[in-house]
Amino acid sequence: MLTTEINPLDAPETNPFDVAKIAAQEIADATGVDHHDIALTLGSGWGKAADLIGETTHTIPAQEITGFSAPALAGHAGMLRSVLLPTGKRALVIGARTHYYEGHGVRRVVHSVRTAAATGATTMILTNGAGGIRETWTPGTPVLISDHINLTADSPLEGATFIDLTDLYSQRLRDLARGIDASLDEGVYCQFRGPHYETPAEVQMAKAIGGHIVGMSTALEAIAARQAGMEILGMSLITNLAAGIQKTPLSHGEVLEAGQQAEATISALLAKIVASL
Repeated sequence: MLTTEINPLDAPETNPFDVAKIAAQEIADATGVDHHDIALTLGSGWGKAADLIGETTHTIPAQEITGFSAPALAGHAGMLRSVLLPTGKRALVIGARTHYYEGHGVRRVVHSVRTAAATGATTMILTNGAGGIRETWTPGTPVLISDHINLTADSPLEGATFIDLTDLYSQRLRDLARGIDASLDEGVYCQFRGPHYETPAEVQMAKAIGGHIVGMSTALEAIAARQAGMEILGMSLITNLAAGIQKTPLSHGEVLEAGQQAEATISALLAKIVASL
């Protein structure tokens, strides 16, 4: 196993899919589980869902698996969990998200998704805490992601790799989620580079080009999941109104607090959605 000090994803000549296969085999060796069906990346506020979806049979520090980095953000657990669902299916819960703003490169950002696909997962659930542009969304509101706008000026795709992103966030899975909670709204997620919060002018730009949610994750991961052939469900927890719409300064503490207050409710919702897959 490799530590974050020597990460094979940082070498240009390395094939990132080969690294994902190595990571998937290490997860299989560590858990005794040779196949996972569903993968979940749990962002701010969504962590308790891992305890509700089924029985956690194995927990692995992510940095012990090839290609993964230790978490750089408070509120992220840095663990991988293999969960046995009541249906008999297996879920790989990813509590170790590498954000684009950490500067490690997009390969590391999407490594968890590619590893999940290499374990056999065909469904990818991506969650995050984000800022809302619609004033009707109060902090603690869960929102389905219907589409995204990638404002990072980057992509996980390398070379002449052309991937269709139509219906990137599965209509089938969104309909399934609304069957669990008919009140769920949806919107277009805009991924900014971060780590600074967006300016009020940038928020208005996002609104003008069709965005409803602003954040610093998810879009690049979703592209990688589509490349891997996975079906994707995206969900945002609105932790605050975006800059200029909310009249008070933004802070990461505010994001964590909103996540903590909403965690029980939104985690139970996500667990019900997983149970219906």
